[in-house]
Amino acid sequence: MKTFLKTFIAGFLIFTIILVPIQWGLSLVGKVRVFSGTENLMDDMPYLVDKNSPFFEAFKDKNRVNVLLIGVNDGMTDTLMLGSYDLDAQHVDIISVPRDTYYPRDGVTSPAAKKINSIYHNEENGKALGTAMAVSDVLMGMPINYYAVVEYDTVRKVVDSMGGVPMNITFHMHYNDPYDTPPLKIDIPEGYQILNGDKAVEFLRFRKGSNGYSGYPEGDIGRIKAQQEFVKSAFRQALGFSLPKVTKTVIENVDSDLPIGMAAKIAAKAVGLSGEDLEAYLLPGESGTKDGASYWYPDEDDIEKMLTQIYNMEPETGSDTETEKE
Repeated sequence: MKTFLKTFIAGFLIFTIILVPIQWGLSLVGKVRVFSGTENLMDDMPYLVDKNSPFFEAFKDKNRVNVLLIGVNDGMTDTLMLGSYDLDAQHVDIISVPRDTYYPRDGVTSPAAKKINSIYHNEENGKALGTAMAVSDVLMGMPINYYAVVEYDTVRKVVDSMGGVPMNITFHMHYNDPYDTPPLKIDIPEGYQILNGDKAVEFLRFRKGSNGYSGYPEGDIGRIKAQQEFVKSAFRQALGFSLPKVTKTVIENVDSDLPIGMAAKIAAKAVGLSGEDLEAYLLPGESGTKDGASYWYPDEDDIEKMLTQIYNMEPETGSDTETEKE
């Protein structure tokens, strides 16, 4: 559910070519909303680019579309991924933000509420807008133009619409929770296989093993890396002959504020995208414990280095920032 950013960007961007004839007159329907939901980041965000950000000029001048994918489970964000599409360079960057990212707020006292995944659950200051504002803040004011909320059932339908997602499972994933609603049973054997919708959801929900079976050695960070591999594979799979069906499924099942006009613009630019045009990042930081809760603490210096790479900026003189990405 979380890791669906690529069918999202691939399907989203090209859906107009398939379902909305260009001759229809996009100037008349450019802002028409075709997905469900009522929030609109372009209208509701207090600002698109934070003038106090050290990356203000780069954020302002770069021809990019940034979309926040919010994977929701039981009212909480189980996964956050920011997809950034450079329309000039024809490249997609994905930044995974751990759900346990430490994000304290005024008036928040409980340890669980200090995690970034708790914001969506807040009806007054949360949902997609509140979550987008928090992610943008963590990423030094990086603008977020649109959002998409995806639930497990959506992932199941989209994966089946593309004929499954090829994955190499590196260890036997086994977990059993009879108390979940409905009871959760994960059983995916080791080896190369094509995950159907049900197995894809199991793969994305897997965190740790049970009954003597192992989990990810790196815990939730290992899970995020596995989800990123899933994203890459789904991206390649979605760009095949099944794309029209995948696109239709995405439109019918995703809550997003991406309008027809922008979808058409992206579609026109994204025709040549391939699986090699995607780079995945994990929000730089480190794990730690505070008040009995486990958090992921963002590292501002390394976040600056990551953003410098993504936005192809020259590092400042005397800085140890990594060199510009080719």
